[in-house]
Amino acid sequence: MFAEDKLHEECGVFGVYDRDRTLDCARLTYYALYALQHRGQETCGIVTCDGNDFACYKNAGLVPEVFNDFNLNRFTGHMAVGHVSCTGHEDSHKQNSQPLLTRYTGDTMAIANNGGLANHNKLINELAQNGAIFHSDTDAEIIAYLLGWERITNGRMESALSQVMCRLEGAYSLVIMTQDQLIAARDPYGIRPLCIGKIGGAWVFASETAALKAVGAEYQRDVEPGEIVVVSDEGLTSVRDHVGKFKPRPCIFEYIYFARPDSVVGGQSVYEARRLAGMILGRETGVDADIVIGVPDNGLCAAIGYSEASGIPYGIGIVKNRYVGRTFIQPTQLIRQRNVEIKLTAVESCVKGKRVVLVDDSIIRGTTSANLIRLLKEAGATEVHMRVSSPPFLWPCYFGTDIPNKHELAANNLSCDELRKKIGADSLGYLDVEDLKRIVPELDGYCDACFSGDYPRF
Repeated sequence: MFAEDKLHEECGVFGVYDRDRTLDCARLTYYALYALQHRGQETCGIVTCDGNDFACYKNAGLVPEVFNDFNLNRFTGHMAVGHVSCTGHEDSHKQNSQPLLTRYTGDTMAIANNGGLANHNKLINELAQNGAIFHSDTDAEIIAYLLGWERITNGRMESALSQVMCRLEGAYSLVIMTQDQLIAARDPYGIRPLCIGKIGGAWVFASETAALKAVGAEYQRDVEPGEIVVVSDEGLTSVRDHVGKFKPRPCIFEYIYFARPDSVVGGQSVYEARRLAGMILGRETGVDADIVIGVPDNGLCAAIGYSEASGIPYGIGIVKNRYVGRTFIQPTQLIRQRNVEIKLTAVESCVKGKRVVLVDDSIIRGTTSANLIRLLKEAGATEVHMRVSSPPFLWPCYFGTDIPNKHELAANNLSCDELRKKIGADSLGYLDVEDLKRIVPELDGYCDACFSGDYPRF
């Protein structure tokens, strides 16, 4: 179990195809992965190709820990695929790291995936019965097997991928590199984000627009739900066999938690979505208080919105130490708890003697909320009113987060008042499910299954 009461996105992906052969694709991918580090802090990897040979390096750790001038200088080629991941378990880092580099009849490919297949176990069993031997727990390996077999009867990778997509149920945003193509694809619901950018004659794909900015790419558009986009020396083409199969339902939690606030996902500013969530909380769950503070980093935008709507001053009441290691891999609960306290500390001069509104993006198990409220009261806060810029988290996600069952979710097991008492808050207020549409006005639908239980049907 994670010590931190937070969700962890599965991963972020990036790909670049430089038709003019002028870019250092490996370093470009390094900077893009650095910008996507928030989507996964456990493993990262880069694969490049020069049209013939593939080079691969991946390992456990943060991007600047894994890559340096020495190993980046070993990469050559006009194509690259990169990946950052949160595997969730230290002993699975190596086998689950991506991109996955695989060889099959007549070709080689590198594949990086962001998402989660709802029919993962079903496909594993079907493939195993036909002789497949798996070396990881990743959906990427399943997709690679399916593609390898489909290529036997399909001449082109994009045709094979279109057939494979008929068998996939769930979320996936893929970047696939062959010897002569870079291919991006998104599931028909568009649950996980994937966008297209351009640097001169080079095309790039990324999980978020923040990565495009990091490498100087100009945003072109999103990969449409169900679309397969193919880049080669001939340019960019689109395969639309699955486009329009379902009404798009991008993950609402990308806007609440996963994506960077400076990203634009599906035409909607992530910062604005979070600020609007805070404003709605301020108007509908208002309380007499002296200061509004946010939990770094994802509660800050909502705290600003709460302050704007309520008129209560905004302050920096909690400071995050960004140099503390990943707490959930520590060996004992006592050390885990101590590391959490080192990572987030209260600013006594900001909260002492004051009634505090504490804004966070979610409550999963309640442990972090309880620790923070205790720290604030130890620092002299007279009251702490917890406000959450999302609805109660009641259902598990099968599309790319690490919460496997509802028994771990505090709001599913406790009433609002029971949860308030458990975390030690003087009051507790959530965003209403119906208010979600108000924070993403640019979207015509979204997946909110973790709050409503209304899952996309495949």
